[in-house]
Amino acid sequence: MSAKAKAKIRAVIVDDEELARQVLREFLSSHPEIEVIAECANGFEAVKVVTEQRPSLVFLDIQMPKLDGFEVLELMGAGPAVIFVTAHDTYAIRAFEAHAVDYLLKPFNAARFEAALERASQRLGGKIPVAAELAASARPPAQFMERLAVKDGTRVFIIPIAKLDYAEAQDDYVELNAEGKKYLKQQTISSLESGLDPGRFVRIHRSYIANLERITKVEPYAKDSHIAVMTNGKQLPVSRSGYARLRALLDR
Repeated sequence: MSAKAKAKIRAVIVDDEELARQVLREFLSSHPEIEVIAECANGFEAVKVVTEQRPSLVFLDIQMPKLDGFEVLELMGAGPAVIFVTAHDTYAIRAFEAHAVDYLLKPFNAARFEAALERASQRLGGKIPVAAELAASARPPAQFMERLAVKDGTRVFIIPIAKLDYAEAQDDYVELNAEGKKYLKQQTISSLESGLDPGRFVRIHRSYIANLERITKVEPYAKDSHIAVMTNGKQLPVSRSGYARLRALLDR
């Protein structure tokens, strides 16, 4: 990374281990063009700091308490270049490489750090992959999401998957409905569907995914269409293909 940059690159380090943060600080000490403006020990702190401070570069651990690195990436949105610092498995590493995400596999040496930093410098200001798609591709086969993280300003809400009643597509967002509350999350409904257990959640319509346990009955509505009545009384449209998927699950 060139030291001739006119403005310093503002960076944030996110890792729950103090030793790991110290290693990154030491490697960065030879880069006066990079200013570490904050260190975070968990995902909640990271989302708040990144939202408020708008850094250009984030060193992001994956396995952390409260929020993991994928959830932090989703919630902080596009903007900073990201270097994952991880002890994650090789399946996830392949996903990072496929999406051109920079990463450091713990433990790493100075040469590997410099290589990642150089790649990150080339990505500053560029578009990062859609976090939800990256997380889905890094998830091992047959492993489904257990919770959803949603940001409202600097606040973060965690929705256990078991409490999700249904999701509705809203352009590039999904509206998540859980226990009578609504949350808007920047994610496509197809991406959300790929992370849900198909034995528990079904795409009943191109714009709706429903929790099977929340469907009380399915009624005819018009020619070749139906409605699903949820436990809270909400009526959701069911397409012809969605009805076929529902029947296949309910008739098992």
